[in-house]
Amino acid sequence: MLTLGSLSMHHPDLGLKFVWPVNSTAHHGNRVGGLIILSFDEFLQNGIPGRLGKGALVLLTGVMFFRIRGRIAVAIEELLRQLSLNGCVGLIITATSTTTQPFSHALRDMSERLALPLLVSTAPTDRWADVHTSIQQARLASAERRAAQLSSLMQQLPAQLADAKAMQRIASWLAGALDAQVLVSEPDRVLAASPSTAAEQLAQAIIRQSVEGGAAESSTAPHTQLISLAPASGADTVLAVARHTPFDETELRLLRHAAKLLGLIDQARLEYRVVADAHRVRTVAVELLLDGEVDKARRVMEPMTPGLFDTDTARFFVAKTQPVHQEAAVRLCEAATVGRTLVIADPRQRDRVLILQPVRPDEPDDTVPAELVRLVTADGPVSALGGSGVYSITLLADALNEACVAQQFALHQPDSVALSAQHTELISLLCQHDAQRWARQLLSPLMTPDVQWEQMRETLPVALAHPYTVAARRLHVHRNTVTRRVARAADLLGMDFALVGDRIAIGLALELVTHRESPETSRRSVRVPTLQELLAVPQIQAWAETLLSTVHGDRRDLLGTAKAWLSCNAHLEPTARALGLSEVTVRTHIRALEVHMSRDLSSLNGMRDLQFALHIVTGEPRVLDSCQELYAAA
Repeated sequence: MLTLGSLSMHHPDLGLKFVWPVNSTAHHGNRVGGLIILSFDEFLQNGIPGRLGKGALVLLTGVMFFRIRGRIAVAIEELLRQLSLNGCVGLIITATSTTTQPFSHALRDMSERLALPLLVSTAPTDRWADVHTSIQQARLASAERRAAQLSSLMQQLPAQLADAKAMQRIASWLAGALDAQVLVSEPDRVLAASPSTAAEQLAQAIIRQSVEGGAAESSTAPHTQLISLAPASGADTVLAVARHTPFDETELRLLRHAAKLLGLIDQARLEYRVVADAHRVRTVAVELLLDGEVDKARRVMEPMTPGLFDTDTARFFVAKTQPVHQEAAVRLCEAATVGRTLVIADPRQRDRVLILQPVRPDEPDDTVPAELVRLVTADGPVSALGGSGVYSITLLADALNEACVAQQFALHQPDSVALSAQHTELISLLCQHDAQRWARQLLSPLMTPDVQWEQMRETLPVALAHPYTVAARRLHVHRNTVTRRVARAADLLGMDFALVGDRIAIGLALELVTHRESPETSRRSVRVPTLQELLAVPQIQAWAETLLSTVHGDRRDLLGTAKAWLSCNAHLEPTARALGLSEVTVRTHIRALEVHMSRDLSSLNGMRDLQFALHIVTGEPRVLDSCQELYAAA
């Protein structure tokens, strides 16, 4: 940039010289930011102009006196005061070649006090007009160069602030832009250096400043700038830049801009490290809990979330997402359940997020599942949600397994949510139109006018689910009436209601016809689906796997007992005899199945769900079709 010293050096024809102060060396480096040409007559008539800017050099033309005195001196004194207030760099007056000292003692004293040099020039005004044009062009070129530098600096910004190579790219760019050595460092390590030898060259300068304070210098590059990347937070990361020539104001501003960007990247780096460390701690805690190491997990989590797992029960949720959105999904789940759950990215599958919620029976918290369901319904990275039931904290591996199966099950639900999928009603998963047609086909012998269908529809569901004595009491009829109606229905249907399979099939058909809407009218030529076809759909496959998900972890052969028990029509004695077990053991296995499945296996619906789930998962027992044929599993 042009200075008072370089102005006379580059334009000797201006005849420019300092007339005060005598020792003008200190003012040679004053940067000239613009030139204002003011005629003497205009100045006397209109006063001080309002366009005096910082760094401006004012030229007062038309002063033809050998010595400035009187009213003119008073006016120039006022002008000097205003120039000083506005940050101008000097005052020039045009004079003849014979003029030696046009300024009075009073004006020279004021120049000293204001540190504002006085100069004279013998060049004509037209020549100064050319200088004004060149100064404007130089300022424009400097502004364009600075804009290009800032634009280039912004292009060095990474797509993600935590980019490990971002600091080095900016340091390398800065070294090239300023022809300097650049170092970004912490007290114990170098974060970026350009060239690679910059750390050796600048280390002593950084140490010297930290010990002595003030400006630092390098023996190989005496002009050094040290800038803290985060002075407000007291961070120790420093940008050091050194070169052999001084930095001008534009370059210093560029340095400050670069330091701000590096500070943001450094802050992101530190925060990312904290987040990554916290994620590793949470992941370790979850792994310990899944391995049954509850005490170790509590010690690991205590510094981060005191008391979170001071409970004996918990439940798992599994959120489905896209692999590229896993981190975003983790952040959303954490924000939605802050302080109440442990959220981690599933280390085994990039498309899942695991949420572990401690459950305190005395302080039930239903807000966690509600908040997670809201994330699924919102337009975001979480696309499906599965949940487990409440488990002992020592059995969280089973809870996770149930939640994973439930999440697969949720993919087939209209709302993409399956919370504690064991409690999902099977009948709601069937294709209602096809299920209605199957049910009506199966029950068609009973749905004729001469059979008294309304009586049958009222009696059979109760009679198939309870002993006849209980059914009679509930229906307010005699036990013999119940027996007669059931016998007639069995005869018309060609079924034996002593068999569990027959009772289950008719019970399902009656529930569909009695409690569900009637199917749309269809042509008789349309084929009626089989029961096996009704069950062979993805959502029911997922339902069956979910229902039996925790049974597989039991060391006892509960599924073998269940198959034998259903084959023996739910009678304990023949089941025990067939398995070579005691009736107590069989009863214990059935009770364990009830706990795993959350079903009452003494009820017809409970037995139905067990039979269908076993058939879907293992192929046994076989299910009865609408044509009264037994179909083996595929």
